Amino acid sequence: MGRISWRSVGLGLAAPVGALVFALLVCGIILSITGHPPFDVAEDMIGSLERPRTVANSLNSATTYYLSAVAVAIGFKMRLFNIGVDGQYRLAAMLAAALAGASFMESLPSVVRILMTILAAMLVGAVWSGIAGFLKITRGVSEVISTIMLNAIATALVAFLLNPDRLAVTVAGSNNIGTAPITEGGQVPGIPYSGSSSDVFGLIVLAAVVGVAYWFMLNRTRFGFDLKATGQSESAAVASGVNVKKMVLASMLLSGAVAGLVGMPQLLGASHSYSLDFPAGLGFTGIAIALLGRNHPIGMAFAAFLWGALDQTSNVLDLSGVPKEIVVIMQGVIVLSVVIAYELVRRYKLRLEQRDVGRALGTTKTPEEAQA
Repeated sequence: MGRISWRSVGLGLAAPVGALVFALLVCGIILSITGHPPFDVAEDMIGSLERPRTVANSLNSATTYYLSAVAVAIGFKMRLFNIGVDGQYRLAAMLAAALAGASFMESLPSVVRILMTILAAMLVGAVWSGIAGFLKITRGVSEVISTIMLNAIATALVAFLLNPDRLAVTVAGSNNIGTAPITEGGQVPGIPYSGSSSDVFGLIVLAAVVGVAYWFMLNRTRFGFDLKATGQSESAAVASGVNVKKMVLASMLLSGAVAGLVGMPQLLGASHSYSLDFPAGLGFTGIAIALLGRNHPIGMAFAAFLWGALDQTSNVLDLSGVPKEIVVIMQGVIVLSVVIAYELVRRYKLRLEQRDVGRALGTTKTPEEAQA
């Protein structure tokens, strides 16, 4: 039993580790061809990561990436591809920012204001994702197509509402426009990081709570069991009494609610308003992190920090004359190779299981043979 357990752990780590090693090799080859010593570039990036400010910023990036990955992973567990996390979090962040910056909110206690902002973002994300779930269970529309289309609609809707005649105000001294600033009572203070001029997002605690809740839901609740069972075999789930349509809708609503949280650390911890330069593309990054972390809460945490560290350490490459796009290449290779690696590991694991079954059948004696 112990041997099988360790073998399972080894096979589970083989895909992500293999993907990382392959990505490093590819980037090393590219750097060598372009005349940049790979080991010198690696040394510069590692040296940059030793700076407290880089670590703090990496943690901040990882916080938003992790929330995005959990939102994607909830759908993955049901074999649903929620490609719309990007549109869900941006629409949720903008409407939550408009609410948080409203004048009537200033009379409320700080805790109430923050909770109302977070809950509003979760509600918007859930509703926007729920549209795709509703279309799937009532009309059979693929969630991939519907969420992609909803991303486009969300982008247009944000552009429409982010106007001085509607929910936006002009930022003094610039051409930028955004929602009304969130005053101090509606902000979440950062956590000081020793030696760094940048604080860590206070809502990193929220990301940790979401990760624990995700693990608890999957492993300690009936809903989580039904979710995983439906994802593994819909016919078996139906036979055991699971209402698949309800599970699809519930999963999309839950995925969207978590997606609504993606923009909250940045909004309440740094930007304090939703403007044209608010971070975009976090939803698609979440897909890569969920794949690399195998939809596991701890695996996704490591993957999110890796992604954040790569983003932050890439800034030092410009100073060394190395195109920082090499990091984007590495991230892309990681995503492609990890998908291939998972399939190879799955097939190898299946062969091992078949071999174990064959050995068991070959060595097991019938009752008559045992008596003889």
